[in-house]
Amino acid sequence: MRNRKFGLLTIVLVLSLLVSACSSTTSKKNEETKSSKKQEEQVLIFGRGADSYSMDPQNANEIETWRVTKNVYETLVEYDQKTTDVVPALAKEWTTSDDGKVWTFKLQEGVKFQDGTDFNAEAVVFNFERMMDKTNPSRFDGTFSVYRGMFNGFKGDGSVIEEVKAIDQNTVQFTLAKPQANFLANLGMHAFGIISPEAIKKYGTKINENPVGTGPFKFESWTRNDSVTLVKNENYWKKGLPKLDKLIYKVIPDNSARLTALKNGEIDIMVSLNPSDLSSVKEDKNLQVTLRPPLNVGYLSINNTKEPLDNPKVRQAINYAIDKKGIADAFYYGLAAPVKNMLPSSSWAYNNDVKDYEYDVDKAKQLLAEAGYPNGFELQFSVTSNSRIYMQQPVKMVEAMKTSLEKAGIKVKVVSLEWAAYIDQLRKGEHMIGMIGWVGDNGDPDNFLYSMLSKNNAVKGAAQNHTFYQNDEVSDLLMQAKSVMDQNERAKIYKKVQELVHEDAPSVPLVEVKEPVVTASYVKGYVPHPTGAENMYQVTIEK
Repeated sequence: MRNRKFGLLTIVLVLSLLVSACSSTTSKKNEETKSSKKQEEQVLIFGRGADSYSMDPQNANEIETWRVTKNVYETLVEYDQKTTDVVPALAKEWTTSDDGKVWTFKLQEGVKFQDGTDFNAEAVVFNFERMMDKTNPSRFDGTFSVYRGMFNGFKGDGSVIEEVKAIDQNTVQFTLAKPQANFLANLGMHAFGIISPEAIKKYGTKINENPVGTGPFKFESWTRNDSVTLVKNENYWKKGLPKLDKLIYKVIPDNSARLTALKNGEIDIMVSLNPSDLSSVKEDKNLQVTLRPPLNVGYLSINNTKEPLDNPKVRQAINYAIDKKGIADAFYYGLAAPVKNMLPSSSWAYNNDVKDYEYDVDKAKQLLAEAGYPNGFELQFSVTSNSRIYMQQPVKMVEAMKTSLEKAGIKVKVVSLEWAAYIDQLRKGEHMIGMIGWVGDNGDPDNFLYSMLSKNNAVKGAAQNHTFYQNDEVSDLLMQAKSVMDQNERAKIYKKVQELVHEDAPSVPLVEVKEPVVTASYVKGYVPHPTGAENMYQVTIEK
């Protein structure tokens, strides 16, 4: 009896060990499967220097917002992958009337917003009414400065767009007050991404934190000053896209720390490389470098409304006191060139006949004395620590310019601000002088000159012209150029504008920059766009 009990116990023990072994093997296989799936998931982390300002592209005016929203929202037309040539997007084709005032767009069919609602002509009308009508309740007290800047004002106070109406479900028509030479190019700008009307109604003022578009990626989360996470839109209307499963925009303010993160595999792409690191990065077989075409101008924004900066001679003195070539050489290692106009030198409207303010401290002192400041004055110089295309090491650059200005007798106090607070200060006109820049949105000279120099854009709180420069002749010429359809005639107007502006010296044009964008060698299909924000739906990771 005793032996039988022992035998039974032995059998039970063996069976128990076999079950345990099978369970362990199954668990191990499950873990291996999970690990395999995780490895196969296409996740790309994009390292950048600053956080987004908003997730509402229509009510924003800076590239870090648009870098993200470009992949959530889509526009009626967009730009070619490498240039600012206009190509179809949510609109598949279009026609215009002989007088250039009526534009009719045929829309893509069967497109859904990421909340499952239909994209159609009524959705386009809803979005443009939101932007153009100051009484529209869906504006939520927004400034919509890009709409105002590109289309000359809002409904009832100068908007070139008089009406947007749905002809049928897949046809929308724009009626203009007068022809606009860059109308089509304007529509492709990041600021005119089409938002789900139902999402605007659902989220209200929180639409700036809950983006819903038709784009290749859906919004998942946003941790302020850390990261924005987007995930694949499984129902995207372009079949087979996007190729990534997840796209994360990670904030790493310091350029060197960002490069270290890339080398360590913590991120996969980075912008705003220290130019001094370029040669070593090129030698690293695990990294690859692409230069973003230079559609940008870095400049000093001088607040023309504040004493003594309201005096043209003082502003001219500041121009003479800045060593542009020295700045370009010291901080960009051959990636930047000095500019003399508020327009990239590659533009068909660039006025190369303008004679630049040469670096001349004695001339600066002379002009200050003539303006009534023989002993100089005190100047507050604002800067952000967050790097941009046009200012790769902003604090160090400002310290260098401080030294130059103090040689001319101008006593400088540097004030450093976080990016969002810095942008607010400039737009509200609370600064004296600050270093900033403009990355072209559509390749047209109007996007630079009208945006930054027209009195119509000097609106405190929403200024694109945050020098608050107001010259009636310049503003009138810029308005005239918008309606001239002949490019040669437009170029003549813009060149005249650059002559007038150069004399008034409302700012200090500094440099145009070829931005190095660095990716891990396993990142394929990434093409940096001249506008500073690119669609990521063709990008893959091939380790």
